[in-house]
Amino acid sequence: MKPLFQELFEYLHHYNNKVINLFLEERFISEKAIVLLNHTINAHQIWNARIMNKPNAIGVWDIRPTTVLIVQNEENYKSSLQIIDDYSISNIIAYTSSEGKKYKNSIQDILFHIINHSTYHRGQIMADYKKEGGNPISSDYIIYKRLNL
Repeated sequence: MKPLFQELFEYLHHYNNKVINLFLEERFISEKAIVLLNHTINAHQIWNARIMNKPNAIGVWDIRPTTVLIVQNEENYKSSLQIIDDYSISNIIAYTSSEGKKYKNSIQDILFHIINHSTYHRGQIMADYKKEGGNPISSDYIIYKRLNL
C-alpha cells in the first residue's frame, strides 16, 4: 500500500505545481480559485502536521502569496513521503479538527483524504478557470499515468 500512496502523492504534487505555475503565468485568476488553491495547500500542511504531531500555525482558509505556495507544496510533498516511510499507515491518531472537535482516524484514511480533497478542489479551480475563459489543465490520474509510464 505504501508504494501506491507514494505514487499518488507524486501525482498530487505534480498537478498542484501545474496549477500554481498556471496562477503565476496568468494575468487574471479569480478570487475563488485563489481561495481554493490556498485552502488545498493549507489543508495538506495541516493534515501532515496532525499526523506528525507537530504544531501548525496556518489556518485552513489563510491566503498566502502564490510564490509561498510553491515552497509549501514542496514541503507538503516531502512531509507526506516521510510519513509514508516512517509511520505505520494503519496507526490510528487522535487530533483536533479546525472546528475544535476531537477525532481519531487511521493515517491511511487521512492520506487518502488529502489526495481526494486536493483532487476535488483542483477540479473546482479548473471549472472556475474555464468559466473565466481559460484553458483548464486536465489533471485526471489516468492521464498522469499515461504520461509517466
